[in-house]
Amino acid sequence: MHTGTDLNADLGEGSAHEEAVMAFVTSANIACGGHAGDAETMRDSLRLAARHGVAAGAHPGFPDREGFGRRELHFAPAEVTAFVREQIEALKAVAAREGVTLRHVKPHGMLYNMAARDPALARAIAQAAHDSGVPLYYGLAGDDSVMLREARALGLTALGEGFADRGYALDGTLWPRSQAGALLPHAAAVAQGVSIARQGHVQAVTGEWVRVPAQTLCLHGDGAEAAELARDLRAALEAAGVRVLAPAPST
Repeated sequence: MHTGTDLNADLGEGSAHEEAVMAFVTSANIACGGHAGDAETMRDSLRLAARHGVAAGAHPGFPDREGFGRRELHFAPAEVTAFVREQIEALKAVAAREGVTLRHVKPHGMLYNMAARDPALARAIAQAAHDSGVPLYYGLAGDDSVMLREARALGLTALGEGFADRGYALDGTLWPRSQAGALLPHAAAVAQGVSIARQGHVQAVTGEWVRVPAQTLCLHGDGAEAAELARDLRAALEAAGVRVLAPAPST
């Protein structure tokens, strides 16, 4: 049974709820120019994170603003490493000017989902994270997680990530956004977040129980109820006896 978890949110994506979400999370994954974000939004998100004592990390995605990084695209592994590294370095440069040290890297959207099934893609992303020198890497939690395995093979400290507000498939991957059940309603997301943090499992969309051995828990920061979900999930975790805190770089 888990007694502590990080609570992270995908931010810097233009949401009007960002400051309200930031007040309740412990890690912020900041969009850095691929699917969303520019120097100004990166600066604003980093300042908010610093103000709230939230660990800041990079959230690189496919260079696909039109599709918000949620369309399946295909690049050679070397190209993936190059554009992911470029995005991380762009955020690092802004962070350095703000006196903020980046703590982690978490891929975004379809890049993340494809990497959960494709070792070559997972390795290409992890290589960029390794090259950037950021100490922690977030990838899909699982007993045989492709993302975590490839990151650890490069010497990264990789943490398993669970999702409070997303439906799961039986194999432990996220249910496709195009299908019913992909996005959980508020109460179900709170309950699923607590289940992941306390028991390390979720009920798949198809009804079976799936192991999700996670050290960090994600909620999406771009939804209309993002701030309310962040508040209620944080309260529910603490009421269940779960300590909510950012992971240390040496985790």
